[in-house]
Parts: sequence; structure tokens; C-alpha cells
Amino acid sequence: MKKLVLIRRFSQTLFLLLFIYILWLTTNTAVFFKIDPLVSIFSFSALTMLVLTFIAGRFFCGWICPLGAIIDICGIKAKSRDFGFRQVKYYILGFIVIFAFLGIQIAWIFDPLVITARFISLNFIPFFTIVLDKLFIFLIKSFNFYTPLYDFYRLLKSSILGVKIYYFQHSFITLSFFIIICGLVSITKRFWCRILCPLGAIYALIAKFSILRRHVDKCMHCMKCNVDCRMSAIKEDSSYRKEECILCMDCIYGCPDRATKFTWPAKKNLQSKFFLISRPTGREICKAKDSISRGDFLFLMASSFLLLGFKSMADGAKKRLIRPPGVTSEREFLNKCIRCGNCMKICPTNGLQPVIFEPSLAGIWTPHLIPEIGYCEYNCNLCGNVCPTGAIPKLNLAQKKEQKLGLAYIDKNICIPWSQNKECIVCEEHCPVPTKAIKTYDEVFEGKKIKKPYVDASLCVGCGICQNKCPTRPLRAIKVQP
Repeated sequence: MKKLVLIRRFSQTLFLLLFIYILWLTTNTAVFFKIDPLVSIFSFSALTMLVLTFIAGRFFCGWICPLGAIIDICGIKAKSRDFGFRQVKYYILGFIVIFAFLGIQIAWIFDPLVITARFISLNFIPFFTIVLDKLFIFLIKSFNFYTPLYDFYRLLKSSILGVKIYYFQHSFITLSFFIIICGLVSITKRFWCRILCPLGAIYALIAKFSILRRHVDKCMHCMKCNVDCRMSAIKEDSSYRKEECILCMDCIYGCPDRATKFTWPAKKNLQSKFFLISRPTGREICKAKDSISRGDFLFLMASSFLLLGFKSMADGAKKRLIRPPGVTSEREFLNKCIRCGNCMKICPTNGLQPVIFEPSLAGIWTPHLIPEIGYCEYNCNLCGNVCPTGAIPKLNLAQKKEQKLGLAYIDKNICIPWSQNKECIVCEEHCPVPTKAIKTYDEVFEGKKIKKPYVDASLCVGCGICQNKCPTRPLRAIKVQP
């Protein structure tokens, strides 16, 4: 039996299901991101993962990463071809680091945990819930399966099917991005992991010096391991690129001579290894294959300054968006937000929606409030609690209620009491502020008192419920500005 392979597949399945469960049924969605060194390099969990990588190698990619598990499923019948270009992921990581020094956070574009979380939250959960719910209803009504299927359906409605279905703008873009990544397996197995993934690049840099190593004894050079390796980490001389090995263990059980195994070095060699790692020479570093040369690094530094205009777009953009509660600096928010979708998935009114091109390219996939879809619930502070990076501040309920998202204003040309002299105080009735940020005063028209609403700017928090509930169509008579 392929015990290690079976254990690895169990580990991948377990962490993938755990990832989906956390995103689907809990509010502890920041847990997984704590182990991601690309997102929170200085957190205890992330440092623990880096230490474990130094000991065991690049195991995260082959045993834990949810995107890696999905890619393995998609590429189960794909062929493994060595296209080279392994340096690309280091260039991407270099760009991310340089941009971070320039005050621009772009890790969210390539981080595998963020990509998977965004797909699960904005695409998978809504689609799966709708399809499963409709299927149960069809079976129950069409075939009179009221017992026991209806009882089982009611049980699911209190758990996975009880999650409120939300609509997210531009969700097809996140779906397309995810499909493209998974579709790259048509070129070669684990194309994303070996060539593009910057998180994989971080683990590869450390795994190059890992203690656990692959050992081959009495190899007959059948080259089966070389052909089958999903990362093309095994060379033609049966040696391997340690930084590319994700410990899938296929080479152990695929070897017809059982000549391959993973071992720990002897104590004397281990001491020597620690000494060499602590005192590498510049020549040894430069000789490392697939590393970035000094010229390449200087080119990378120079080319990054061409993109400084990207930062100016973010800095100079007018704030036309209603951001989540507690966000006061647009620049700081863009630098911290990793576009994971946690806040949008957890928002109870579906009011938080992904940005596409407003106010600039720098803000793509960040959350903003669209009151006509949903308002900011006055007694809710979930978005700050689930944000893994603090882009949305974690506020207690009392603090959150005092946060100003924007200011409501009334268009008197559309408002029913103002334009038609008819009764309508929907906005005033729904205003959640205890002392009412929307007030009314009486005005006599043809002998009848009409209550006309107005906004008290000192009390309005810009939650958007007035705009959401306003009955005028197609335009709302009351709107919230950032």
C-alpha cells in the first residue's frame, strides 16, 4: 500500500474541507491566513510554517495548500513536462517585495490562499447552495419524497443550506481567474506551483536548505520518477531540486526497484549542515541554480520604478467609494486589503461588493458598500472581525456604531414629500440611529400637513439603509455619498 501517498491525499482533503468549512459555516475566516507568510510574515503561525519548511522541506504545497489540492484534482490525468521558467515565481515574489517597499500591496493577486478563498466565498458557496437547494425541492415536489428526504432537507437547511445566498457583482471575473489557474494543468502538472506561485517561491527558498532529503540507492536509471514527478523536480541523473520537491511521495512508490526514500542526515552531517547554512559564501549563493542573478535583480529593481504611476493612480484617485466601517485612509486600506472576500461573504445584507475599476486599477476586488444592494447593518461588526490583515479595523459594537461611512443627502426633485407633496417617511422610519439622523418637519400644503424629511449631518453615519429602503424608482430620492 502507498501509505505515505494515502496519508498525503488524506491531509490535502482534510485541509481543503477544513478551509471550505471555515469559510462556509464559521466567522473564524482569518485562521488560515495566519499561516500564510506572504500575507502575515511576522505572525507566530507563519514563522512556525517557515521553521517546519526548514526541517521537512516544501511540504505545505503538497500536503496543506487548498489550491494545490484542487490543482492536483484537476490535473489527475495531466502529463508532467519540464518547461523550465522556474525563476518566474522568484521574479513575481521580488516584484511583490519591491512594491511593498514602495507602499503598494499586490500579494493578493498571486497568493494561493487568497485566490482559493475568493473563489469559495464568491463563487462556490453561492452556486453549490442554490443548486443543492433547488435539487432537493425538485425531488421532494416531483416524486413526493416528503419522508425521510424532507426531514434530511430540513436538517441541511439548519446548516449548509441555511447560509444566506448572496449576489456578488463581477463574480464571473473571480471565477474566470480561478479557472485559468486550474486550466494551466493542461500544459503540465502543477504549472502554477512550479512557475508562478510566490508563496511557493518563499517555501522553495527555505526548502533548498531543508534537513529532510531524498536519497536514491542502487538506481537502475529507468527514469520513471523523472517522467512522473508532478513538479519535474527529479533530474536525469536521479538527483533532484530540493526546493521544487513538494514531498508528494510518488517517486517512492513509483520506483520499480524501491531505490528511493527520504531520510534525515547523520548527526555529524547535520552539524556540518547547520554550520554551512550559517556561513554561506557569496560564490556559493551565486552558483545556486534557478536563483536570480545580480543583473536580473538590478533589472527587477529598475523596472519596478516604471510602475510608480500605479501608486499615483491610487494616491490621486478621488474617493468615490463607501468603504467598510473604520476605514479612514484609502491608501492604507489598499495596502492592507488582500482581496480575500471574507468581509463580503460575511456581510449580512450583501451590501459589500467587489470593486472592479473604480476608483482605479489599484482598488480592484476590494470591498465597497452599495446601498441599493444592501446597507451596513447598524448592530453588526463582523467584517472587521473576519479581516485577516486589519485592513478593516476590528471594532467593538459601540465603536462601530460611531463610524461614519458617508453622508446621506435628499434629492428634493425626486423625493415624494418634496416633489409631490405626498406622505412618505420611509427613510426616517428605518434610520437606526437612536436620535434619528433623518428628521422631519411639518409643512402645510392645501390645508394638509406634510412631513418633509431632512438629514442631520451631525448624526448621520452613512449606513445606507435609507437609500436601500427608499421607494422611488428607478432612482432613489435619498443617497449616501462617501
